Amino acid sequence: MVKEKKFYDLLDVPVDASDSDLKKAYRKKALRLHPDKGGDPELFKEVTHAYEILSDPQKRSLYDRLGEAGLSESGGMGGMDPQDLFSQLFGGGGGGFFGGGGPSRQAGPRKGKDLVHRVNVTLEDLYKGKTTKLALTRHVICNKCNGKGGKEGAVRQCSSCSGRGVKVTLRQIGPMLQQIQQPCNECEGAGEVINQRDRCKVCVGKKVVSERKFLEVHIDKGMKAGQTITFAGESDQAPDVVPGDVVIVVEEKQHERFKRDGNDLWVDVEIDLLTAIAGGSFTILHLDERALVVNIPPGEIVKSGDLKVIPGQGMPSYRHHEPGDLFVRLQVAFPESIDPALIPHLEAALPPRKPLATFPKNILLEEVALSPLDARQQREQARHDDGMDEDEAGEPRVQCANQ
Repeated sequence: MVKEKKFYDLLDVPVDASDSDLKKAYRKKALRLHPDKGGDPELFKEVTHAYEILSDPQKRSLYDRLGEAGLSESGGMGGMDPQDLFSQLFGGGGGGFFGGGGPSRQAGPRKGKDLVHRVNVTLEDLYKGKTTKLALTRHVICNKCNGKGGKEGAVRQCSSCSGRGVKVTLRQIGPMLQQIQQPCNECEGAGEVINQRDRCKVCVGKKVVSERKFLEVHIDKGMKAGQTITFAGESDQAPDVVPGDVVIVVEEKQHERFKRDGNDLWVDVEIDLLTAIAGGSFTILHLDERALVVNIPPGEIVKSGDLKVIPGQGMPSYRHHEPGDLFVRLQVAFPESIDPALIPHLEAALPPRKPLATFPKNILLEEVALSPLDARQQREQARHDDGMDEDEAGEPRVQCANQ
């Protein structure tokens, strides 16, 4: 037997109601009695308090045995704000039962938003490292009023939203109700108001002022696109808020000659035909004002498209600065024409021509000539080359380096 039935009667449930029955009964009555729906605020508080007691197994047991007097004597009558319990159960800010979850309460001051800046950096800067200065404008606590917005005691709680900064309204959607949370229009979401004459002359009641600050940003050797540099606590300040961080995101600019792949570099270099078949040298202007002189020994034949590597001339790794490799794709530039009088010298130096293939006597031989492509044929070639590029797997395409 229970000592009292008041809380059960408030919810219209029997004394042996299950937790599920209690919750259903509370939802039904609370929605009807909610002040935003024109209900009785005091009765809404009583129903919410009854549910808070009966939904807690320990408090319910104590109430069943000793009644409200027993709860008072044991300190079990205290509870949370009815609106908070309502939002926690059925969602605040358009949430939960009404469309989504309400914000959770955290101990201590909340942290402000981080401020994100993107910095475009050249491949040269990522190869050598660089220190640059970033100018930003942020909010800081007003020194004149120490972040109070005005004279001592001038700021008061907004009566329209009871200091919450938001107003909650209920909207009927078919058989369901949706809870909408919007900033209070009286205090503009601040939860407090201040008379015009009492406002701080420096911040005009906003509690913060704008400040221009310079941050020294160190771009380390080997950093990659997407890496971040964090300046803790350098974002906007606000009263009772821990300042967020300023986060610098590194963005790598596309290079006109080099292509980066991790710690490796790729480059295309064009060499002349004589160097390709008889040896010689060419140069690669590197990213740190060095020119690499590359030698091709006589007797080594280079074909167009050959891929070579120069060890240790790639990008430095991040932090440890161990260098990757430089991959060089060689393209052979053929002359536009040649003096026929020099052909015998070529015939003497080069391997003999491959003889014509032989065919059965019934095959008719017909001599034809090669012609340059006309405009239409050039467009066809471009479309064909684009299709081939899409089918190729993975190797970086880069532009030629100047010799």
